[in-house]
Amino acid sequence: MPARFFPLDPDRLTDAQRVVVDEVRRGRRGTVPANVVAWLPSPELARRAAAFGEFVRYETGLPPRWSELAILVVARHWSCGYEWGVHVGEALRAGLEPEIIDAVGRDVAVPALVGLDGVVHAFARELVTTGRVSDARYDDAIDALGEAVVVDLIALVGYYTLVAFTLNARDVPVPEGAPALPMLA
Repeated sequence: MPARFFPLDPDRLTDAQRVVVDEVRRGRRGTVPANVVAWLPSPELARRAAAFGEFVRYETGLPPRWSELAILVVARHWSCGYEWGVHVGEALRAGLEPEIIDAVGRDVAVPALVGLDGVVHAFARELVTTGRVSDARYDDAIDALGEAVVVDLIALVGYYTLVAFTLNARDVPVPEGAPALPMLA
């Protein structure tokens, strides 16, 4: 079976791909993540998806702690080892406690999640597992977070689902030394 993913090779980029790579490197990330590399065969998709990803990750009303919590929920649900491996470190830097990360990774109840953390986790988990949210969950989130942040959260979950699908379908390996996604029982 031929490889589905190749690391970024600047010598093999088309002009259109080079423009995307340069644009992404100049952005907030400062680097070109694997999902963008995986999208490069379609340069316009890569450009637009990377810009959307930068927005939902860094420029919404979601503080990093909540963004990373929701991203880990998505990574766990779709068993995306690359996404998990990268975002565990980001979640720790954002202040998410190791016991919360561990529970999300094992897909077990997270008793330490209270208050707004609990609202974000429950909303993201219900959305990613069912493709929708109940009226009660939606109303709780609107009351706790406000409509704009709920819309941002929906977009973040959707974007990182696209990322997980891309990384999984393109068989992108987990970065060396990254935390492994826990196996489910």
